[in-house]
Amino acid sequence: MTDRLAPGWLIARPIAHRGLHDRAAGIPENTIAAAEAAIVGGYAIECDVQLSRDGEAMVFHDAGLGRLTGADGLVRERDAADLGQLTVLGSAERIPTLAEFLEKIAGRTPLVIEVKTRHDGDLALARRTAEIVAAYDGPVALKSFDPVIVGALADLAPKIPRGVVAESRHDDPAYANLTEAQRHGLANLLHVSESRPDFLSWRVDDLPNAATHLCRLLGRMPVMTWTVRTEAQVRLARAHADQMVFEGFRA
Repeated sequence: MTDRLAPGWLIARPIAHRGLHDRAAGIPENTIAAAEAAIVGGYAIECDVQLSRDGEAMVFHDAGLGRLTGADGLVRERDAADLGQLTVLGSAERIPTLAEFLEKIAGRTPLVIEVKTRHDGDLALARRTAEIVAAYDGPVALKSFDPVIVGALADLAPKIPRGVVAESRHDDPAYANLTEAQRHGLANLLHVSESRPDFLSWRVDDLPNAATHLCRLLGRMPVMTWTVRTEAQVRLARAHADQMVFEGFRA
């Protein structure tokens, strides 16, 4: 467990999940338009990064391109320049690189970046993300579902706050290549001495639980919670977490 204190800005403003997106209004998730809407609304921003074929960090959630762009294939099968030409469905927005995204935000609000993972030990995206944020002059934190990546970020970006994204159940296909022992470790934060997180980001419907309670009580480790969409989830977040990542309403 880290002996660092997470910065106060991490819990100061509610965090708009993938930006303050509204697809019906032509503002899709993880776009510069969604970031601008969050800034205007006074919120912090959460975004995701995926790795392009040529090693660039792209602001995009899914491994596949279909849901958001209608294109075939995976993000990792295309170069950054090609990805940047794809239009996000229902808008004029294109897929930005992380560097472009940061340039537009320009320190105007805190940003929490989730480093996506296939749980395969590949640190290429973590390295590229750390390289980019090292040159950024603004409040930024990094997080991942993968404790291997979080632990690596302690060395790759030691000055940047880092967190573990977690949940109590691991039946999603994203965990298919993990053993039962690994899933048990994720659910109970048994990797904490290796991952060395500064904060947790836990699934809201799994609150409260022992891991988050003890980290808040004993570890000086704030807990943010995701993804808050309903009034019942808002109540859970307020009772058992220090911060929420929300969407579908204005917090």
